[in-house]
Amino acid sequence: MNKSLVVNTRILQSHTTGVQRYLLELLSRMPEVERVSPVEKMAGVRGHVWEQFRLPVSCRGKLLWSPSNTGPLAVRNQVVTIHDVAPLDHPEWMNPRFAAWYHFLIPRLARRVKHIIVVSEFTRQRLITHSRIDPDKVTVVHCGVDARFQPQGQEAIVAARTALQLPTGRYVLSVGSLEPRKNLGRLLLAWERLLPELPPDVWLVLAGARGKNHVFADVPELKQLPERVFMSGYVPDEMLPALYAGAMAFVYPSTYEGFGAPPLEAMACGTPVLTGNRASLPEVVGDAGVMVDPFSVEDIADGLRQLLLDDALRLALVPKGLKQAAKFRWDITAQHTRAILHEAARE
Repeated sequence: MNKSLVVNTRILQSHTTGVQRYLLELLSRMPEVERVSPVEKMAGVRGHVWEQFRLPVSCRGKLLWSPSNTGPLAVRNQVVTIHDVAPLDHPEWMNPRFAAWYHFLIPRLARRVKHIIVVSEFTRQRLITHSRIDPDKVTVVHCGVDARFQPQGQEAIVAARTALQLPTGRYVLSVGSLEPRKNLGRLLLAWERLLPELPPDVWLVLAGARGKNHVFADVPELKQLPERVFMSGYVPDEMLPALYAGAMAFVYPSTYEGFGAPPLEAMACGTPVLTGNRASLPEVVGDAGVMVDPFSVEDIADGLRQLLLDDALRLALVPKGLKQAAKFRWDITAQHTRAILHEAARE
């Protein structure tokens, strides 16, 4: 298959996010495949122009794998990986030009290519709805969890806590991205509501969050940041497993995810998880976490109350989370992806 397959690696010229990690993990397990990308870094419009007009020349006569939501419309002999269809479901979250381009591209690309890989059943159903394609043309291949996410020793946990200057050893961890789908506003309102019931040494840690002014702009109901909220700023990758492992619980009340890796990473580190009950999160977390309505501040507060005040529940969720996370391995993802590509190349 290596002589008949080309992988579009343009996305690796961007900063590392979930899509880039997906590709890097699979390429490390598929070293035989030929990679193609622009000679120089091409972001934005220039990158898309290269992809649509130059890339087809580079892969002529070969199967093209486009692993990051986009691909050239001129190439029918192609397998594309779609991670989510957020630009189609929620264009209001995006730059208008970005949303318009993806609204044009994704359905047409889905109808033209040989096969489509998606990372969740949720994304599969949304793509079929938007693109009106044969369901047999779309295969779910879940992402994996990096092996470095595992229970950590106390020394590593204390080192991470000290380096990040956390105010306490008893904390709830959340991601601090201010994308609308991450739902930081409702989480902060739920935290404010729950504070009087919590022990005084329990804090909410927002990893990666930006300055307070941005939070207030995003959450107009908040006049000031609630008490016992700590913004860690950027967290180096090597500290993430210990940060997860040291948390009493991990909360991820996202309203929309094509897959949703952070809850799996937390569970793999032995940390109980609370997530939203929408999009792909139920199929990823299963019965190993506490599910809440992410659009309800009261429901988020109730879920946090259960997790933080019920020691038995937290203890029961740890082995469940470890078992659930163990189902998602990059080796399995690579094996299934290789099989799909091999079949497409053979056809």
